Amino acid sequence: MGFARTHTVALLGLEGHLVDVEADIGASLPSFVLLGLPDATLMESRERIRSAAKNSGRALAPRRITVNLTPATLPKTGSGYDLAIVMAAVQADGATEPTGGCVYLAELGLDGCLRPVPGVFPSVAAAVAAGHEHVVVAEEDLPEAQLVQGAVVHGFSCLADVLAWAGARTETLIRPPQRPRAVVAEPAPAAPKDLADVVGQEEGRWALEIAAAGGHHLSMVGPPGSGKTMLAERLPGILPRLGAAEAHEVTAVHSIGQRTAPLTRLIEDPPWEAPHHTASAAAIVGGGSGLPRPGAASRAHRGVLFLDEAPEFRRGVLDALRQPLESGLITIDRARASAQYPARFQLVLAANPCPCGRSQEMGGGRCSCGPVERRRYLAKLSGPLLDRVDLHITVPKLSYAQMRSRGEAETSAAVAARVRQARAIAAERLAGLGLSTNGQLGGTHLRGALRLEPSVLTPLQGLLDRGELTLRGCDRVQRLAWTIADLEGRTSPARQDIDTAISLRLTSQLAPA
Repeated sequence: MGFARTHTVALLGLEGHLVDVEADIGASLPSFVLLGLPDATLMESRERIRSAAKNSGRALAPRRITVNLTPATLPKTGSGYDLAIVMAAVQADGATEPTGGCVYLAELGLDGCLRPVPGVFPSVAAAVAAGHEHVVVAEEDLPEAQLVQGAVVHGFSCLADVLAWAGARTETLIRPPQRPRAVVAEPAPAAPKDLADVVGQEEGRWALEIAAAGGHHLSMVGPPGSGKTMLAERLPGILPRLGAAEAHEVTAVHSIGQRTAPLTRLIEDPPWEAPHHTASAAAIVGGGSGLPRPGAASRAHRGVLFLDEAPEFRRGVLDALRQPLESGLITIDRARASAQYPARFQLVLAANPCPCGRSQEMGGGRCSCGPVERRRYLAKLSGPLLDRVDLHITVPKLSYAQMRSRGEAETSAAVAARVRQARAIAAERLAGLGLSTNGQLGGTHLRGALRLEPSVLTPLQGLLDRGELTLRGCDRVQRLAWTIADLEGRTSPARQDIDTAISLRLTSQLAPA
């Protein structure tokens, strides 16, 4: 009969909360009571823990075991609490010495083996931030946990090894037989695709460079085979690598998401997500039963979210992106809890000009779609969504002569160098505003500290008065103009930059007001 306390971490979104696992052994009939707002998954841990302890040579005391997970008001789900609970129970029974502030993060198998759990990276980071530097994880999670600076990580393959490390008598411990494990190595990052592979499409290349330099969203309309996907796939290759803080954010999101293998390195390259058009809203913005998990929009944080065949996505799925496009955050509310995930991505939309894709106006051949069908098809992309996209371009189909006359195309490395320079200029200018890219500028900034001369804004005045642009659209044009000026080496946008920005926003079939 005794009492002991260990520690683990509960995740709500990316926010980790330290959980005290209190175990008390009473003098009554054998039972196992789990308190502290556990969900059904966590309630199952009682049977896993009893079997794992018995098969490791240290069966739990045949008494009433009461385990309390505190704070009790914090929702708890998943199997990552198993190791902390069993260590609290055996310490309460006097089998090991108290392990103090050590944090335990692992699932138990019935034979006593330790199994990896999702969210190890943000959990270990939360433990270190709370002053608990010693962390015990499953052996498979050791490389991921070691990515957190300041953490002293201990990786074990089975419960018997953890008990021995904590001071239990080793002669009674039983280790499960070694079984061959399928080693699922984390795939090596693919080499970015090069812009030099793109034939022609000068306007598309220029729009891609502007989008990368300013962090702007982009839409492309063109017939099948014109190169829309090819252009979009090359956007990550010209984006700057992530800074330290950004890499930690992105790594934490991907740690929580469903992965085939634990992380072994920080994610320092901009992510790329291209969900299929049949994806649900939960798959795109996040969700699921219990505590919500991040979706494709959050996994694309600091990178690119590409929606090919955008009009084929369900309207509700597309409109769910409107809020994160403005705020850079996704908040998912559930009955048990709310979770917030970062989602500051660059959205790239690609669409055919009509359902059949053979628009004659764009060199696509003989079109079988009527005007009503075309309007209905493109109307699946709502005005409020398109209004949040800065760049709208047309990607025409190339002729045979244009493909044959291909010259030496500029590489992604050359474009990326200009993008980095433009971003550095913007970051220096925007540092006092707490921003880093022109794509983050709001109306307050554009009509305040970055207000342009009336003579420069003259083209916008007429468009606004005639209703061809909304006030938000005018702001988007100015954002683009600042980025164009940065690429051209000008200290502020000139009239010609405004004109260029207008043409990049209003000449496409998807162009909003």
